[in-house]
Parts: sequence; C-alpha cells; structure tokens
Amino acid sequence: MASSDLSLKNAVSSAEWDARVSLAATYRLTALFGWDDLVFTHISARVPGPEHHFLINPYGMMFDEITASSLVKVDLDGRKVVESPYDVNPAGFTIHSAVHAAREDAHCVMHTHSVNGVAVSAQEAGLLPLSQQSLGVLASLGYHDYEGIALNEGEKPRLVRDLGTNTYLMLRNHGLLTVGATPADAFVAMYFFEASCMIQVRAQAGGAKLTPIAQPILDGIKDQIRMVTRGANPGALVWPGLLRRLDRRNPGYAE
Repeated sequence: MASSDLSLKNAVSSAEWDARVSLAATYRLTALFGWDDLVFTHISARVPGPEHHFLINPYGMMFDEITASSLVKVDLDGRKVVESPYDVNPAGFTIHSAVHAAREDAHCVMHTHSVNGVAVSAQEAGLLPLSQQSLGVLASLGYHDYEGIALNEGEKPRLVRDLGTNTYLMLRNHGLLTVGATPADAFVAMYFFEASCMIQVRAQAGGAKLTPIAQPILDGIKDQIRMVTRGANPGALVWPGLLRRLDRRNPGYAE
C-alpha cells in the first residue's frame, strides 16, 4: 500500500474505509464478471455517518483498477467534498442521487449497461419468467422509460416513482439498476438480474417455443428463497467467496 493510501486510510473513519474497500471490490468484481462499459456506468455507496455523503467512481478510471483510496466522495448534488484529481460523471450521479435521496435503505446503488441487460430492456415485454434466476427479480422489479442520457434533474421524480420500494429497476433501452443495504447486496442482486437477462436472450435465440413459469410459483418465490438461504441475506452469504475469488484474480482493491 502506498504512503498516500495509508494517509487517506488514517484520515477517514474505519466505517468509511470499510465502505471504500467494499465498493472498490464491487467495481472490480463488475469488471471481472464482464458487466462494465468502459468508464460509462456507475456504482455508488453511502458513507456511514450523519452527512449525506457518497462514494462513486473516479471518471476515467477503468473498473478493474479502482481502489478504495481512488473513490471520490461527493454530496447529494454531486459536488466533491474531499479534494480529488478526478471528476464525477454528471449523468451517473443524476440517477444515483435520486435513488439515494428517496430511499434511506438504498445505501448502495448499482447501474450497469451490460449487453444482455440492455437487450432485454429494449424488449416490449421486459423480463420474462423463463428461469429460476428470474423469479426473485420479478418479485421486486420496476420499469423506467428511456428519457435520453440522464442529465435532466426533472427525470429524478420519475426514476424514484418507477423504482418504488423495489430492489430491481429496468431502465428501458438503457440497462439495469439494483439497490441494496450494502455493496454486497446490490452486487448479488445484479448477478441474478444479469443472469436472468442472459438466459432470456439465449432462450429466445434458440428459436423454440418458450415455456413460462406459472404465476403461482412466482407468487411463492420469496418464501422459497428464504428456505434455500436459511434466512441468511444472499449478499452476506456469497460475498466472502466473491472476495476470495477477487483476491486470487485482481488483488489490490483495498489500497
């Protein structure tokens, strides 16, 4: 760890540093799973504490090279509250600030432009109940119509309305969004969202008649998920293993 990284670690609270490490890991895992879009999408996390401050990616840095110390701390208006040589993508924080301001439980907001996610977001029917992976998503999914690159402050109320209390939001013709109490929760939710879209695109490409899952099964999926995970939070259940994988393949995020 470089001396500058050590000085930042010593300058922030242990809770903020832990949030930085978790978010940096989330960025690198997003790249590892192939969901990044060069530098043109975003994951944000609230800094623990009374201030409404957030961490987001330094604009121009690739996801697989982001570190805890390189993340930019901003307020709800996207203004830097700690000096950084990097800027923040204004389109990115329009979406994130809207969700953070409206959802106290959404400590992490994750937004991707994955190929499969964008492909399904362009389909009129949206996500279909074609796979086991899709069922948990469909039980907590909203849709938001495309309004162009997210630069318009006036779009924020509609984003908030369309997300509602859901975990998942499909941004039509644009991509996917998940929220979570932690970066781990938002990432694992995104895994199932992306997997559902990938399976749908591949099933459609096969050309055969598709068999949707019946509504009564969808209605009972939340109870089934609780049984499978034994009541554990899926993010907490999977996260330690994801970090071990990241440590093997792309260490250094905690610097």
